[in-house]
Amino acid sequence: MNFARYKELLAERDVRWLLLVGMIARIPHSASGILLTLHIVLTLGKGFAEAGVAAALFTIGIAVGAPWRGRRVDVAGLRVALIPSIISEAVIWTVIPHVSYEWILPLALVGGAFSLPIFSVIRQSLGVLVHGERMRTAYALDSIATELVFMIGPAAAAVLATTWSTVWGLTLVGWLTALAGLFLVWMNPPTRREGAATADEEQEQRAAECEAAEHAVADTAAGNPQGAAGELLEVATRPPGPAVAERENARRRLVKSFSWISGTLVAVFLTAAGAGLVLSGTDVSIVGLLRQHGNEAELGIVFFFWCASSMVGGILYGAMKRKVSPMLLLLAMAVLTIPMGFAQDTWSLALLSNLPGLLCAPVLSSASEYVADLVDEDRRGEAMGWYGSFLTAGTALGSPMTGLFIDRIGPWSGFVAIGVAGVLLVVVATVARVVRRRLASV
Repeated sequence: MNFARYKELLAERDVRWLLLVGMIARIPHSASGILLTLHIVLTLGKGFAEAGVAAALFTIGIAVGAPWRGRRVDVAGLRVALIPSIISEAVIWTVIPHVSYEWILPLALVGGAFSLPIFSVIRQSLGVLVHGERMRTAYALDSIATELVFMIGPAAAAVLATTWSTVWGLTLVGWLTALAGLFLVWMNPPTRREGAATADEEQEQRAAECEAAEHAVADTAAGNPQGAAGELLEVATRPPGPAVAERENARRRLVKSFSWISGTLVAVFLTAAGAGLVLSGTDVSIVGLLRQHGNEAELGIVFFFWCASSMVGGILYGAMKRKVSPMLLLLAMAVLTIPMGFAQDTWSLALLSNLPGLLCAPVLSSASEYVADLVDEDRRGEAMGWYGSFLTAGTALGSPMTGLFIDRIGPWSGFVAIGVAGVLLVVVATVARVVRRRLASV
């Protein structure tokens, strides 16, 4: 292991500022879900079911919007792509606290779709600023910063909602997120290497090359009109009819749109969904088990051990000299989550959370590293967006699925169910990888 990489990375001003800005910018986002839930329950007097619907719509909006926002960064550049998100964050989160529940639902969906793409921007920029084995350390640092965010954000949201006001809390979230977006626009971290063409420029370049090739072939054919080869070339280079050309261009655009997706990348996306599933399911199961024993007030103890072990795991993984498959890390984390269901009190649960906790940050770091390695820069923003969408989708699915087992069987079953689900997703990811490779070879 090489811990000196951390010192080297943090000595670089651009990397240091990017990680710091990314951590601060994520804090309002990490608080938004809790604040929205508490606003609907405490201020509007609705039930947790209604709050769950709003949170689900917000999550769906993020999952749908993340690839699109990432693609806008690839095509238009960071500053132009962030403008709609900055406006949306400031306006929507200022309006939501002052409208009825029925209006909150569509606003939450739109707010999620236009949310500031902090996750994908930070990791995409790290992929440009850092290369080789140092990329693993950079992503590990970002995962460690994310753990700190989720130790601060939700707790601050709960204090803000119970001691001050959910109305002003949600408004503050919107303003702070918009301010973070403005700071990113001013900072303008690189999302592609200098000299790299944008997606539109590359498309124009390819079109120009194709046109030049067609003229060259036509000229060659015209130089030998009597020969059979010349006649064949003349026929072959004859332009097709408008309808045929339009269909062919549409087919080529469709193929090109998905040509960057490989079998390994599909497996990484499914692994991200599995990680979100296991993490959110573990979160709910911890609450359920402590509530069964009447120890809800000791929730912070378990979360401290869980998050602290994740930070330690992230530090160790970032210092490693070789990368580890995220599927293997997810498999280990899912299996080690199952024994948490056999805890008898708060301290045994906290200690059992250390083993799967050690793998939380490494799973996410490894998956991000694989995405950066597998996708070219002109598509990396979109790829990071899809990665975030799969992670978000898994997180959204994990909570209700675990809750169903807890209600029907008991809190211990939540850990077992989510662990088994994580193992099954690793199997599905492995199968998808093999199938995609076979289809690509046909």
